[in-house]
Amino acid sequence: MTSKERAKLKSIASTMDTIFQVGKNPIGDTLIKQVKDALKAREMIKLKVLETCELTPSEAASVLAEAAECEIVHVIGNKIVLFKHRPKGDKRPSYLD
Repeated sequence: MTSKERAKLKSIASTMDTIFQVGKNPIGDTLIKQVKDALKAREMIKLKVLETCELTPSEAASVLAEAAECEIVHVIGNKIVLFKHRPKGDKRPSYLD
């Protein structure tokens, strides 16, 4: 991902609502499946890492990005933004188009 693409995604993400929270329960298969499904439907999602989480926001972002096979747009404070580009055959518009 180029810096221009990342900047564009950051500006779009600033107005997005948080759809998931990572709390004291470890990142498990259920959360990973939900993140994958949300990325498939939305292409980009925002998560919040609660203070009760054992992982730091950047650690949680790394774990989720690796498990969901997506990219980290940015981690700021306790918020994480993840992005997964849609496949070429998908007719829905992409944030990067």
